[in-house]
Amino acid sequence: MTQEGFKRKLTAILSADAVDYSRLMAEDETATVKTIAFYREIMASLIKQHRGRVVDSPGDNVLADFSSVVDAVQCAVAVQNEFQSRNAELAESRRMEFRIGINLGDVIDEDNRIYGDGVNVAARLEALADPGGICVSKAAFDQIETKLPLGYEYLGEQSVKNILTPVGAYRVLMQPRVTMAKMPEKEKPVHKRRRTIVVGAVAVLIIFFAVGFWWFYMNRPSVEPASVEKMAYSLPDKPSIAVLPFDNLTGDPEQEYFSDGLTEEIITALSKVPKMFVIARNSTFVYKKKPVKVQKVAEDLGVRYVLEGSVRKGEEKVRITAQLIDALTGHHLWAERYDRNLKDIFAVQDEITMRILSALEVRLTDGEQALIQKKGTNNLQTYLKLLQGIHYSHVVNPENVIKARRIFEEIIAEEPNYAIAYSQIARTYWNEVYLGASKSPKESLRKAADLAKKSLSIDQSLGVSYAYLGHISIMRRNWEKGISLLNQAVELEPNGAESHYLMGLGLSFSGRPEEAIPILQKAMRLNPITPAPYFNVMAIAYRMVDQIDKAIEFLEKGIQRYPNFLFLHLNLSACYILAGREQEAQKEAKEVLRLNPKFSLDRFKKALTLKDQEEKKRFIGALRNAFSVQND
Repeated sequence: MTQEGFKRKLTAILSADAVDYSRLMAEDETATVKTIAFYREIMASLIKQHRGRVVDSPGDNVLADFSSVVDAVQCAVAVQNEFQSRNAELAESRRMEFRIGINLGDVIDEDNRIYGDGVNVAARLEALADPGGICVSKAAFDQIETKLPLGYEYLGEQSVKNILTPVGAYRVLMQPRVTMAKMPEKEKPVHKRRRTIVVGAVAVLIIFFAVGFWWFYMNRPSVEPASVEKMAYSLPDKPSIAVLPFDNLTGDPEQEYFSDGLTEEIITALSKVPKMFVIARNSTFVYKKKPVKVQKVAEDLGVRYVLEGSVRKGEEKVRITAQLIDALTGHHLWAERYDRNLKDIFAVQDEITMRILSALEVRLTDGEQALIQKKGTNNLQTYLKLLQGIHYSHVVNPENVIKARRIFEEIIAEEPNYAIAYSQIARTYWNEVYLGASKSPKESLRKAADLAKKSLSIDQSLGVSYAYLGHISIMRRNWEKGISLLNQAVELEPNGAESHYLMGLGLSFSGRPEEAIPILQKAMRLNPITPAPYFNVMAIAYRMVDQIDKAIEFLEKGIQRYPNFLFLHLNLSACYILAGREQEAQKEAKEVLRLNPKFSLDRFKKALTLKDQEEKKRFIGALRNAFSVQND
């Protein structure tokens, strides 16, 4: 979006968001909807009374703007005091509190909506506020410091997401400020005492009036809206989301495993929901530590919603912020800050997941909810160890395989019924074979299969274990069993890109390429930053149904992205032969030998697990033609 022709203005922005909204909805949906509708009316009224304007109010959030910072803060104080009074009438578990952030900033005003960094800062300040509290930027503070009878606490320069420079922040104490020098009470003139009483009474009344504004914020368009026309993929027919890696604000790279693990846990939980479309971890983690715009993420990955957040972990405490953005409007659907004991991390993960589903109006069956909330352990230290091991597993090299395996084995020694730990050890043996680092691939696969079976004997809901077992069965030429196991994996992980990929591979190698192609297409859609093997297996399926041009298209695209992935060159050399492009085929064969001078076509033929012997004969024959120049 260009800014030419857009109206700009300097305005006071108020952003408000309900605290623990997902918990309240989960406990009593009807009562929560009634309460928030009533509180929304109060806020809207107070915003209007303070000469403000509600810009948007999606979900449990409110965004408003004012021509005066004084008006905005007075409104916010009135809102918070009004809600405090209303909450006193409710049971403690049913009370609804809000956080409010206020900023003075330059914004784009278009079609009664506001956009820009000024809105983004207000949203970030809201996340810094306490439940029932208000946080303002330094720019806003400078306008109200001497104009309102309130106290303030300086929170320092805060580094906030998508804003290049730190933002000075102040907590509004909502009480009369304490002066440095004060006349003794007995010497204070009577008329001044009366004046003080009057000022205090007026301040209280102002505070009650301010109540209406804050709830509106949550639409904060910190992002320029994404364009459906510019999206690399068509939007799915269900709520689609990309969960970006949570920022590690701890300052210690050694704690990276925790922020990554939290992100992956949320992705995994959402992936089990059939009514959602969830982008795979591999694709969202390419944006890790990059200053990307939500708009671009949505357009690159073809999703409507983006979740971003941050984590600050101490020895016993953790602070997690999360915000869900509707990329098509540029507005935030909700934002929340969780200040909890580290031992409460399981509950926080569930709250974030349920908050997303609630905001997107995705309803779960009891069984689906139980499945996404299953943790496998209540031991925090064991869980943290698991996250460390998984962190190593994602950087696949021989050293990390060994490190991860040792951690998972320690977990099993401490907690022998932790199913996911067995599944993760199985993964290390599988990766060992994939890397060519196993002294005995056959033995490594046997161990992987045994461990996956052990995990399923404890917890039959682990789709990843079914996927490992299914793939190993295909490699052992046990086609029907392999497809059955892979089908179970896909059913348990309807958004599991890897399970879909392995299912497509299994169907192709079992001689069922027509069924494999749509499965592989879904795998690539779930994982848009597609790994190299996906391109290769898709090309195999198209080659098997004699769509050679389509196979070549996928292979060439894969090589553009992964020029050193040997099997893409190998497959392409055969496809070029089948397409009558012999010189190009021989060029690809030379590239295979460059990447692996010890490559043996005979050994490859022996390892190739294609059920269709005619197809295998055709493929190997094409490869022999491609490699004929090297053999002469």
